[in-house]
Amino acid sequence: MHITFVSVLAILSGTALAQGPPSLTKLLSDNKNLTKFNSLIQEYGDIYATLSFSRDITILAPSNDAFDKIPYSSLASAFSDNKTDIIRSVLDLHVLNGTHSSGSLNSTAQFLATWLDDPRYSNVTGGQTIQIVKQSGNDIVTVSGLGSRSSLSTTDLQFSGGIVHVIDTFLVPPKDFISTAPSFNLTAAGGAVTKAKLNDYLDTSKDVTIFAPSNAAFQGVGSALVNMTTEELGKVLDYHVVSGTIGYSPTLTNGTILKTLQGGNLTITFASNSLYVNSAKFLQQDIILSNGILHVIDNLLDYNATAVQPNPQIPTQPPILQGTSVADTPFSSDLPTTVTSVATSIDTSAPTDGSMATSTDASAASSTTDADSASATSSKKKSDAANIGCDRTWGALIGGAVFAVLAL
Repeated sequence: MHITFVSVLAILSGTALAQGPPSLTKLLSDNKNLTKFNSLIQEYGDIYATLSFSRDITILAPSNDAFDKIPYSSLASAFSDNKTDIIRSVLDLHVLNGTHSSGSLNSTAQFLATWLDDPRYSNVTGGQTIQIVKQSGNDIVTVSGLGSRSSLSTTDLQFSGGIVHVIDTFLVPPKDFISTAPSFNLTAAGGAVTKAKLNDYLDTSKDVTIFAPSNAAFQGVGSALVNMTTEELGKVLDYHVVSGTIGYSPTLTNGTILKTLQGGNLTITFASNSLYVNSAKFLQQDIILSNGILHVIDNLLDYNATAVQPNPQIPTQPPILQGTSVADTPFSSDLPTTVTSVATSIDTSAPTDGSMATSTDASAASSTTDADSASATSSKKKSDAANIGCDRTWGALIGGAVFAVLAL
């Protein structure tokens, strides 16, 4: 009996499929809840090929229902106008380096590197991240740009290159500070940054941590701020910015010291299950920016009062910067009108009451992120993953061909 070359390859392929997880193509084709995602990535042949050849990755695949939500989200115009460059960035945000099973996730927020390295959305070392955390009831939630949330509806679908988790809402690429501020009612901070002419620096610098006082905090000491010169206001705001370090909340342990753009130090305190920077309490934490992370705090920080300590026994910390309340929120009118108008059209499920998906763990490792000593970038990891996959794929084909020739 003659065995043809094609027959041998078919037998070998069938055996391989029977012995291991399916290919990405088969997994997506067999899952009726991912037909729209499967169709979308096939429109981008290079991304589809890279995903198919890659190894050790996790794909957060939007469900068919997630696609139905697009017209009501901040991604509406990108998809309706077929803005392929933005859609590519959106797809890259849904691919994580490494395999992350649901069992590896817990109540401490993790910030996992994605394939997104477009500098418009990812001016951070190692590629843009998303936040993922397991909440009560074992619900797993992701948080991306503009505080957009998504839940994992189906987990741990294994394929030859890693794991697929199905999510119920698209992830959103993050924006810069000025574009993000209005979505979290930080018009005073955004306007003050603009008036002090710091917006270009904050929006373009790499790896920043920003502690932004709430509108109420600015209003409460408004008399001390509105008559400051540009230089004086800039110096105050500089004390709220850490450059070269992304201070995700799990890394901000009790006693962490951070050097600010102003030159003075900030001290992190963890007490009574709350985080404080100097004496200001965190109201909302870990808002992902295109170039770092943003935390909302309940008071302005004063570089002349670096030793002040919080009082965890009271819910709201008294102002440190001396001033009296003003009737209107200061600096809000200084925020660019194009930013405020765009913000009103954004539909996210981000909380505004200070609650967050993240859980602070006081025993987490201290913050050691440094732009000059960070690991390889996301694009290199993406390339490596694809190269490994290609090597294995071609190796298998060549091996099968040799076997077939020998069998003839």
